[in-house]
Order: sequence, then C-alpha cells, then structure tokens
Amino acid sequence: MIIQLNELPKEKPYENKKLYQKELKQLQYDMLNVQQHLYNQKVGLVIVFEGMDAAGKGGAIKRITERLDPRGLVVHPISAPQPHELRYHYLQRFWRKLPQHGQIGIFDRSWYGRVLVERIEGFAAKPQWKRAYKEINDFEKVLTDESYIVVKCWLQITKEEQLNRFEERREDPYKQWKLTDDDWRNREKWSSYVSAAEDMFDKTHTEHAPWIIIEATDKKNARINVLKSILEHIMQVCVEKGIPVTNPHNDVSQAEEA
Repeated sequence: MIIQLNELPKEKPYENKKLYQKELKQLQYDMLNVQQHLYNQKVGLVIVFEGMDAAGKGGAIKRITERLDPRGLVVHPISAPQPHELRYHYLQRFWRKLPQHGQIGIFDRSWYGRVLVERIEGFAAKPQWKRAYKEINDFEKVLTDESYIVVKCWLQITKEEQLNRFEERREDPYKQWKLTDDDWRNREKWSSYVSAAEDMFDKTHTEHAPWIIIEATDKKNARINVLKSILEHIMQVCVEKGIPVTNPHNDVSQAEEA
C-alpha cells in the first residue's frame, strides 16, 4: 500500500452542524448494532489508532464508543513499556490486552510503536524494528484466522494544523494535560515519522488487517469517515465469515419515534 501522507487530499469542512450530528448519531447506532451482532457471534473486534500527535485519535475513539455497551468494551491507552514489560517480547503486553471473543478492544497507540517511535528514537535496533513488520503481520494473521476482526486507523494532519492544535491546548486550561514536552520534541522529527509511517503502510497493510488512512484536518469529517470505514470493513468481513450483519432500523429517527 503506497501512501504519500504529505499529498493526501484535504477534506472540505463539515459546515452543517445538524446534518453532522444526525449522520454521527446514525453511525453510532450502527456501531451499537454491530457490537451486539459480534457479541452474539462471539467474534472479537480489535481497533487500532495511530497517527500524528493531536490528530484527533481521542475524539474519534470517544465518538465510536459513545453509544456502545461499556460492558463489552475496553480502551487501552498505550504508553512506553514499564520496566517489567521490557523483560518480555514486545508483543507480550498486547497479547494480554486482547478482548475476549464477542468484545471490543480499542488501542490508542499500539504494537506499531515498534516501527514508529522505537525506530525513530533508537529504542529498537535496526534488526529489531525491521524484523517487526513480519512479526506484526503474523500476529494479526493469527488473530484474524481465529475469531477476531482487526482494523487499523491512521489519522493525519498537516504540520501547520498540528501547531495550531498545540497552541490551542497550551492556552486552554482544560486541555493543557494533553500537551507534553514529548509532543513538542516529536515535531522536530516530523519528516522521520512521516517516512516511518509510509514504510509501515507499505509493509503491514493486508487484506485481513487493512490500514484506513484518514485526512483529519476537519475533525467532524474525520470522525464520520472513521466510523464509516470501520463499519464497512466489519460488514465485509462478516459477509465473508457467513455471518452478515442485519440492521434492525435503517433510520435512527424513525426507530426512536417507534
């Protein structure tokens, strides 16, 4: 999968707020329907989020989970491994976080840190991160060959838009916690992260665990596109497994009136 992140076409701003809210609500109920379907079929769902800092991963995750049953859902915020985790293979801590069959696990950052931050910052030697592409593909294939669906989302913004969002966070006391020294330091290696991400897409985009690339300058468009793309992949996989998803209500407003 050849992707040039700096050449992604820009999405037009989602200016109609009421239309956005209506479409978002419909997609969220579709996601709830899918959650119940996967629960009944005992199929686990793994959703991975990666992307540039401040690209909107947290906002997208919030919209995905907003109307889901929290009893069948876990969101894992992934940071640097703890000292005791370094005593194991790097994938070990992710195996332990996989959802049960019929449940959903969302990873805010993931095992792809091996070929992103660990590669760029030198935490993994070159033979280690180069070997990781095959290890990750094998890991995901093991999951999808069993009772799991795996889908991976990358959210991309421009360097200029990232700076705007950093400055907004710095000025907003309720968002300052989102901004760290590491975020500023990572900006200095923007081109390295872009290059590493493009290598990652090329080597780990597979039919069973595809990458969804979202141009996320407009947050509303990004959230809608994330939900649409995830649902589309789930529907396709369920058809292939012989367990197609049926939608009990095509229109949320009509369903609520009923």
